[in-house]
Amino acid sequence: MKYFIWFFLILVLTLRLITYNPKFSEGQKVRISDTVSSEPIKYSYYQGFNLQGLKIYLPSYPEVSYGDFVIIEGVVEGRELKNPLLIEKKEGRGVLYKLREKLLGNLRKALPEPHSSLLAGVTLGIKSGMPSYFWEALKSTGTAHVVVASGMNVTLVASFLIGLLTIFLPRGKAIVMAIFGVWFYALISGFDAPIIRAAIMGSIAFVAQKVGRLNYAWRGLGISALLMLIVKPNWITDLGFILSFLATASILAFEPKLEKTFSFLPKVIKENFATSLAAQVGVAPVIFLTFGQFNILSPLINTAIAPTIAPMTMIAGVGSLVGLLIPDLGKILLLLTIPLTSYFIGVVKLFA
Repeated sequence: MKYFIWFFLILVLTLRLITYNPKFSEGQKVRISDTVSSEPIKYSYYQGFNLQGLKIYLPSYPEVSYGDFVIIEGVVEGRELKNPLLIEKKEGRGVLYKLREKLLGNLRKALPEPHSSLLAGVTLGIKSGMPSYFWEALKSTGTAHVVVASGMNVTLVASFLIGLLTIFLPRGKAIVMAIFGVWFYALISGFDAPIIRAAIMGSIAFVAQKVGRLNYAWRGLGISALLMLIVKPNWITDLGFILSFLATASILAFEPKLEKTFSFLPKVIKENFATSLAAQVGVAPVIFLTFGQFNILSPLINTAIAPTIAPMTMIAGVGSLVGLLIPDLGKILLLLTIPLTSYFIGVVKLFA
């Protein structure tokens, strides 16, 4: 029966991909009017995002952000819009967009650059306004994924929480609490599509761990990926989806062995190191192909900064939310992140 289910899902996905038509013909000149549903990825001289199944690459300025309504003209070539021209851009007006903007405003009022941009990236996946020198440093050290809304953040937050909570709670309860932490992170990230995908995949993997069946985690990951692609076939080329899937799969495949290898390390450090190194195995090739560079020391750099990501995310998230109601208290909470952000920035600058 289980083989029939797999065969059926793969068959449906294959037919869906073959018959999938995003409304456009090859060589067709089109005008797309739509809302940007995920944070654009920044490159050195341009920015990229998906609209209506097409990849679009625009110059770095004017910056396009999550929630913006845009009108773009171009020529369809494969699944890419060639020679795109930005006709109009309006800032988003949705409820989640407004919430993100208020949270971002609280961060920028409380902290200087690049501290505020780092927290904006880690907690909200927002890269607009980030100093170019800091973005380049993140790319050169292989840590750019930290400020990209992807599965890496979700897995690091969850793994940190599990490592910390298992000191005080049984592993089963720690996993349940970690799943709540993952969805809290998804909430303050504005429920950006890549984060939701990663949260679903991560939750399935951790639930499988809770029941003690690793093969359930693999099945859950595979089924969730297939179902997502059946619903949204264009996600098969989406960087956020790819990173989410590879990060989770790599952790399932390599983390247990790495934890045994580094069993001599303290528990929290061991789990963070194993998680970071395992995830890097899967995402390193994609990061290299996407950003054009990969630092051979990236696993060590990521291990060094990994313990700061979850605390920064939680404190910054709570501080920003509290700041909506009690601005002064929110600012005090955000200032507590300075030691963490200073350490993170220092490590990145050291190896950049």
